[in-house]
Amino acid sequence: MEHTGQTSKADGIPVAFLLKSLLFSYILTGVMLALLAFLLYKLGLGEKTVSVAIIVIYVAATLFGGFVAGKRMGSRKFLWGLLMGSAYFLVLTAVSLCVGGAGIDVGTSFFTTLVLCAGGGMLGGMLS
Repeated sequence: MEHTGQTSKADGIPVAFLLKSLLFSYILTGVMLALLAFLLYKLGLGEKTVSVAIIVIYVAATLFGGFVAGKRMGSRKFLWGLLMGSAYFLVLTAVSLCVGGAGIDVGTSFFTTLVLCAGGGMLGGMLS
């Protein structure tokens, strides 16, 4: 039997599907961040408003990714959503490390963002 590199639900983690769901979550993030940048430019939003909007964007994107993953997988939806939210956070952290250069401040906001991303994904999975 030839192995094609794709796995089914019974074989384990369907990596290709999870990567597609993650990509869609990041596309959604990009669109919402572009909208936020436009609103910032036009309305001169304050720093606090922008910070809250970024948190809402993270949660909305992970909720969407978790929802899609839960719909596709069928069982243990909350775990697939949690996996999607965690993967989203890991990619976000990796990109921040590459762009920021010096490193990431592992403080309260780091763990808060992790919980929000993982929780948003898990909630999306549960709602699917």
